[in-house]
Amino acid sequence: MGQEHCNRDRRYGKYLTESDRHKLEAMLKLNIPRMIIAEHLGKDRRTITREIKRGQVTIVDSLWREKPVYSAEYAQQKYLYNASNKGAALKIGKDHKLAKHIEKKITEDNYSPAAVIGEIKEKNLEFKTSISIKTVYNYVDKGIFLEITNKDLPEKGRRKSGNNKPKRLRISNPKGKSIEERPVEAEDREEYGHWEMDCVESGKKTSLTTLLVMTERKTREELIKKMKDKTQISVIKALDTIEEKYQENFPLKFKTITVDNGSEFLNHEGIERASLNPENRTAVYYAHAYSSWERGSNENANKLIRRFIPKGSDIGKYTDEMIERIQHWINNYPRKIFNFKCTNDILLESGAVI
Repeated sequence: MGQEHCNRDRRYGKYLTESDRHKLEAMLKLNIPRMIIAEHLGKDRRTITREIKRGQVTIVDSLWREKPVYSAEYAQQKYLYNASNKGAALKIGKDHKLAKHIEKKITEDNYSPAAVIGEIKEKNLEFKTSISIKTVYNYVDKGIFLEITNKDLPEKGRRKSGNNKPKRLRISNPKGKSIEERPVEAEDREEYGHWEMDCVESGKKTSLTTLLVMTERKTREELIKKMKDKTQISVIKALDTIEEKYQENFPLKFKTITVDNGSEFLNHEGIERASLNPENRTAVYYAHAYSSWERGSNENANKLIRRFIPKGSDIGKYTDEMIERIQHWINNYPRKIFNFKCTNDILLESGAVI
């Protein structure tokens, strides 16, 4: 999801009405760009594109040439026919409220089917019927939902099985502490305050702006700070800003930080050294080279961020407010590992908020 989605109007994602379809037909005849049509109708551009495809008919002009055009009347008839056909044959057919809820959560809020169904169960949301996660995927594959395609699903078909067995690899930063020295409290995720840290880059050669991403191992709490570039100086400066916010609570909140061997993290003394007093503010540990699975929580969090900031996007165009919204969304995202409670729920229950 790109920058425009952070400012998306709440009307986006709702069904087109018959009146909307006639307006769409008229604007297409005037050759108005689809982006402007989408803004005028208060819809996502993808919704307009799918609607045009559904309502396309072929006409013959005065020179007997065939030409594809959009017909509001045909589109409306097709919509009513599809809606009536979904009734008794489908479990979700008579619960339009549930269908709209699922579509909104996936297309607008960027939820996965598992997160949608999990949140419904966790929050005891009331609908006429209930369906499983697998059924949602099946309905998407069959084109049952009017507003959802496989392109709207995160990581659809891209999951790969991996070998997560520990490997004995040489650490690339001999001056820093190895992950093998990390306290057991950080390893078993039983204690709050042990973080993983990474950087998310723009992916554009013209933009150096980078995100410093921190993920707490027990609760999956997420902190995101925008940096002007991916350097040791910027990393330390970002941590100084975070320390200034939490003051004397920083060592309690950030007991350890695990990083990879990227050049931006090699100044372990600068990362550990407090800016407000002579004591160390945290302890930093380095994962083995080529072992991103040792920072699995961080890697998963980065995938969530990429839903909003795709690879190749210019992070410099995202304001601090937009970054904060992404952080807020991640911390309120229902997670299967927590029985579909969100990170903020876990923080409140455990009393870990500092």
